[in-house]
Amino acid sequence: MSYDIAIVGAGIAGATLAAAIGSRARVLLLEAEDAAGYHATGRSAAFWSETYGGPGIQPLTSASEAPLKAGGFLEPLGSLHIGQASDAALADAFMAEFDGTGVALERVDPAGFVPGLRDGWTIGVREPSCAYIDVAGLHADALATARRAGATLALNAALQSATRANGRWRIVTGAGEFEAAVLVNAAGAWADPVAVAADVAPLGIQPYRRTLVQLRSDPAAPTEMPHVAHLGGDFYFKPESGGRLWLSPHDETPCDPTDAQPEELDVAIAIDRFEHVVDWRVTRVERSWAGLRSFAPDRLPVYGFDARSPGFFWFAGQGGFGIQTAPAGAAIGAALLLGDASPNGLDANRYAATRFGDSVHLP
Repeated sequence: MSYDIAIVGAGIAGATLAAAIGSRARVLLLEAEDAAGYHATGRSAAFWSETYGGPGIQPLTSASEAPLKAGGFLEPLGSLHIGQASDAALADAFMAEFDGTGVALERVDPAGFVPGLRDGWTIGVREPSCAYIDVAGLHADALATARRAGATLALNAALQSATRANGRWRIVTGAGEFEAAVLVNAAGAWADPVAVAADVAPLGIQPYRRTLVQLRSDPAAPTEMPHVAHLGGDFYFKPESGGRLWLSPHDETPCDPTDAQPEELDVAIAIDRFEHVVDWRVTRVERSWAGLRSFAPDRLPVYGFDARSPGFFWFAGQGGFGIQTAPAGAAIGAALLLGDASPNGLDANRYAATRFGDSVHLP
């Protein structure tokens, strides 16, 4: 029951980190639920976009493309960022943000990509590299890789307390007690409560609810249509199999860490915004769900050892971008934990937990 590294959270963050560490350390994955990936990982919008999250996230996303493609986890989709005439400045600023990064963007007429687009939607920026991402496949592969390397997964193991003495953590969970030299906080929306349970100052990682709706429409969503996002951040939607469509009002509602559920009002807002973009008629809402996106105060991930608490490692604050950046984030995390050099082309210091200093940052 003694390990080198105990990782709290077996979602995409904890699973890919354990896989990246491999057999170089004895790893324990602690999952609070009876199945790994129940919360944010299992409720993803399932697309990979180099621009999603802004310039601070883009290096991680772009660096993750090659391993994701090699694993067969990406399929072509493309993205179209659209707006009305009043959004022209937003389009210019959007393209300028990624100038020189290697992300391919081009101005286009959106009507050529979205059938039934209503009048007034004349601004378009195309992002050809956007792709579907097989979230379930990626997560399952990471867990399997970690298990083959010797990692142990403990389910129903919510962290109750963690105390450090003589360079070791004594970890009390719902599945028993464990010991480890390093305690990794990969608990997503629960990152701050996990820190408090270990007597570590929280960083102010705030969860926000995001709503998704699966619907059918008349006409049905064409499979060749790209992912479509509003330049102003009011919606995004993308085609799914069988003529279905996934739609979000791009909401960010602050909330406590919880088993997030969709609000009827947010579903109605999403559909209203969608029907103001295209002349399609929504015929049925098949299901709706909500997930939590958790951000540090500067909205960048937090990778690294705590500034004041030895042996406590943050791997959290990944917002809604933790899946699309998983390979790069895990490579950084594993390098820091194992004392290796930072992966080529990635600045680990940019995401270091020590950037917050000794102060507690609350939202």
